[in-house]
Formats: sequence, structure tokens, C-alpha cells
Amino acid sequence: MSKHILVVDDDADILKLLEMRLTSNGYDVVVAQSAPEALTLFNIKPAGLVISDLRMPEMDGFALFEAIHQLDSTVPFILLTAHGSIPEAVHATQQGMFSFLTKPFDSKALSQQVAAALKIATIHPKQQHDDEVWRLAIVSNSPKMEQLLSKAKLVAASDASVLIQGESGTGKELFAQAIHLASARREQAFVAINCAALPEALLESELFGHSKGAFTGALRDHPGLIKSADGGTLFLDEIGDMPLSVQVKLLRTLQERMVRSVGSTSQTPVDVRIICATHKNLIIEMQENRFREDLYYRINVVSLDIPPLASRREDIALLANYFMVNLSRKYHKKINGFAAEAFEMLLVAPWPGNVRQLQNIIEQVVVLSTTSIITSGLVQRALQDNITSITTFDAARKNFEQQYLINLLKATQGNVAQSARIAARNRTEFYKLLQRHHINPALFKVAAAE
Repeated sequence: MSKHILVVDDDADILKLLEMRLTSNGYDVVVAQSAPEALTLFNIKPAGLVISDLRMPEMDGFALFEAIHQLDSTVPFILLTAHGSIPEAVHATQQGMFSFLTKPFDSKALSQQVAAALKIATIHPKQQHDDEVWRLAIVSNSPKMEQLLSKAKLVAASDASVLIQGESGTGKELFAQAIHLASARREQAFVAINCAALPEALLESELFGHSKGAFTGALRDHPGLIKSADGGTLFLDEIGDMPLSVQVKLLRTLQERMVRSVGSTSQTPVDVRIICATHKNLIIEMQENRFREDLYYRINVVSLDIPPLASRREDIALLANYFMVNLSRKYHKKINGFAAEAFEMLLVAPWPGNVRQLQNIIEQVVVLSTTSIITSGLVQRALQDNITSITTFDAARKNFEQQYLINLLKATQGNVAQSARIAARNRTEFYKLLQRHHINPALFKVAAAE
């Protein structure tokens, strides 16, 4: 978050006191003795937070707030006044100010308000240059995501197949689109299909196309999505749900770079980049004979594992503000931000549905909000409505154990003895863990040899 604070007061002593206290807390403080001076400073270097006196000559605190929000509506604003009253406090919060403190202010209360305001302030993404347009749809300030995006850009320069893994709602399709936009295929089609959304016969027809008369209802030739993506990128979402019969045909297409429509005897050459995604563990799916091992290694040339939102909480504030601004515009609402308690609830929520769940929560509170500030009550009710989506403790522990063992065997290339030592478990106990989770270490040795 930005620690740059703009402090405005026509009283030089108050200004000096505020500067000293905030600077001692590690903030970068710039001071102004009038609202016009503050506006000039803000234009030169936008602040992450503005603290302003209410009563000032030329332009008061309310007028400064309006002027600042014309420049950036996401900057939190704390109003200080020696003439505090309930009507003024209510008016300040109704206008979208973060908080209202009266002079003489309590230093501890001020510190708490400043910390809370900066915590919920919109974290502005880095200024995007032309060569960064490919990643604009991915709103993140997380180091984990930055590393993943760097890897995505590297793989985009090749035609290697990519497998994107992650929990539902983490943004796997956005990553697939970003890879396409960063590649040499960006001018061609990006075609997406959800393999879990269609029955087997329809999925085969949609992917590979069909000839007229191939089956009842086939009244005309249909090229299929693979041909439609020729020269571009085909994104196969939830490939872990693809039926085995379709997997066989897809593998043949990838190997031969030829596609045969349902009901046709001829093949057509295709040049298509394949990106797949799944929330399932394909290692487990292979062990259960629900996913072909040869197809797995064909699609998993490069793997991208998107972290869940709960493990990159620094993105919650950024995403919540991003959704709030866009959804306020969509629903023609004048919403300026979140109450401090409301934001605290968002920051500590478990988010089992990840970014998609967060977006749904923000949409709900924006639609139902009757004030310019989203209240904690609205957020609490929205989170309670979503409580049924939270996984049980036993299920969460099982998922963690399973993923831990898989990551460990990947790192050791299937070496059970080495994995057991790293996990601080004896070999017998470690084998029992593998059996409990139906994990075959031999598969990881095969993967290492590929």
C-alpha cells in the first residue's frame, strides 16, 4: 500500500504536530497550509491518503474532498475539525469520507484510522505500457502472481502446451487469455470451451465438428472449435471432466496436427495452440483411470498453478475496490468506498470460492447499498449468504495433505525415501499416507523422465 500522506491545515502548529507523529510512524508525509496548495501537491504526486482540516479559508475540507475525488475517487479522506458535530460527521461519511475526527485528536485513534484507511485504499496497478496490455485483465499486486505472470509471458513466446491448475474461481481462463495476447497468435482467434458443460456426444461434435447427416439433426456441416481456432489458441477449460473417448480423439489430433469431423473420412490439417485448465488433480485422475496418462504429458508441457485468494490476501483490497468501481458504474450507483469494519471482514474471510466469490459478494453489496459507503452490515449478510460454500475442516485437511504429498514427490521426482525424510516421517508411515490418498510415486518418476 502507498504510505504517502497529504496533510492539509491552515494552523501551522497542528500541521507540524501531525507531520511529526505520522513521520515517526514511518509514513511519507507532505504538508499544505491551504486547499489550493494541497491540490497542486496532489497533482504533482498523488497521495495514498488525505488528512484535512474542515475550516480553512478559500476552500474548506468538503470542497477539497470533492476536488480530490474528481482527480481520484479511490483516495481515502480523513477530516479533522475543532468544530465537530454529529450533523457534520454524518454529512462527511455520507459524502464518502473515510472518517471524521475532532480536535484535539487522540494520537492512538488517529494512528488507527490512518492505518485502516491505508489498508483499504485502492492499490493502483503499475502503470501499464503497451507491452503489458496482455495482462491488463489480471488485477493483482501479489508477488506470487507476478512470478506466475512472468512465467506465463515466457511460455507465451513458444507454442508449448500449457496446463493451468487452480481452485475454482481463481481466474484460470484469464491466464489463458493473457498467454494468447502475449503470443504471436494474438491477432488470431481465442476459442474457449468448458469440457464439463456438455454431454459426451455434443462435446465431440463441438470440438471436432461434424459432417452433414452424420447424426440425426446434423442438417449442415459444422467446422468445430478446433478448426475455428486454426492459427490461434484453443482453451479447454475443466479438461479433467473430458470423457475418455474424447480424450483419445484429442490426443490423436494433437499428435498428428490433423482433425477429423464426426461422420467424415477425411482429415484437415490444423495449427492451433492448446491451453488446458482444471481444478481437479490430474495425477489422482490418472491413478483412478479417469484421465489418460499419454494425454496428460502431451498437454502438460508447462504447468501454471494459480494460488487461491486466501494465500494472496494482499490482492483482496485491490480486487474489492476494482469490482466496486466497475459495478457501481454498471448499476449507476454513486458508491465511494467501504466502511473500515466492512473492509476488515473482506480481508479476513476464507474465500473458498476465490476471486469469483469475492466478485459476487461485491456485486451483491453494491446492488443493495443505499449509501455512498458500503457498510459492515451489508458485507456481513453477504458473507453469511455464502457460508455454505466453505469446505469442512476434514475436507480442507485432506486436500492440503494430498497437495503437499504431490508437491513433495514432484520435487524429489518420486523418491519416496527422500520425500519421507523431508516430511519428517518414517518410510512406513509415509507409504500409508500415499496409500490413503491413492498416490502412486512411480508416476512422478515417469514425469521426471519425460
